[in-house]
Amino acid sequence: MTGLRWGILATGGIAGAFASDLRTAGLDLVAVGSRSQESADAFAARFDIPHAHASYEALVADPDVDIVYVSTPHPMHHENARLALENGKHVLAEKAFTLNRAEAEDLQALAAERGLLVMEAMWTRYLPHMVRIRELIADGALGEIRAVSADHTQLLPSDPAHRLNALELGGGALLDLGIYPISFIWDILGVPTTIHAVGRLVETGADSEVATVMTHEGGAVSTSLSSSRAAGPNVASIIGTAARIDIDTVWYSPTTFRLVLPDGTVQESYTSEVDGRGMQFQALAAERLVRDGILQGDILPIAESVAIMGTLDEIRAQIGVRYPREEV
Repeated sequence: MTGLRWGILATGGIAGAFASDLRTAGLDLVAVGSRSQESADAFAARFDIPHAHASYEALVADPDVDIVYVSTPHPMHHENARLALENGKHVLAEKAFTLNRAEAEDLQALAAERGLLVMEAMWTRYLPHMVRIRELIADGALGEIRAVSADHTQLLPSDPAHRLNALELGGGALLDLGIYPISFIWDILGVPTTIHAVGRLVETGADSEVATVMTHEGGAVSTSLSSSRAAGPNVASIIGTAARIDIDTVWYSPTTFRLVLPDGTVQESYTSEVDGRGMQFQALAAERLVRDGILQGDILPIAESVAIMGTLDEIRAQIGVRYPREEV
């Protein structure tokens, strides 16, 4: 591998999960940055990180850091990723990649200008069971794919002040949860040719439920459901003329799936064997891309992340969600 030296920007729950998986994979985690020295020190002590910085600016200026993992809330992704790129660091930014397509395009252009990797941390794409699913599809095991469906539904805090329900923090089911099935559908079927979305908004104006029906090249259809106020099965299916793939709960994390023939015969069963949560695979992919000089990405090219943000923009337009900064 390249031996990239990782820095983590922000110290929330997702940052802790990522740091733990970096350690599991034996990758080089050298620095963390927070808005306070106390928080940075606590995180550094927890994960045995040598450099703890009291600001994001200090983190991205650290000469020992090669790549920065951005784990702040959605509205900060653009600013924080831009800061890292401007300081010559590669970037892995949490999903949803930015708040909207315009911000994503700006990061794409800046990374290209600086010759750096910028990549969306859609960790599900890099999990071993998803790699195997793509192999089966490429081998023609499913025949013609006719439909894809997936849900991401959780019972999350309903407090109006919580980040998940605050529009100024990019709150709502779509960016936190819906990005998973939407990105999955893009991965299997590609760009949607039509998008139809419905949603339910809570008192803050954030979306609590979003459902989509989309069509894709060749006529394939997809459906997705996301909810932050109710827990559903969290399963996914890819349905083809020769077979289907049923991905068990929780489909977007290390799990099991079955390749099922039309007569019900299970042709293949897959069980994930992954240490930790599985977030290390995206980090390993980022290191491989930098090593090989493939700065546009391959499993999830930056152009695709930008286009997916455009799909989310269209869904939000249809359900009536706008973030405060977009009102100007």
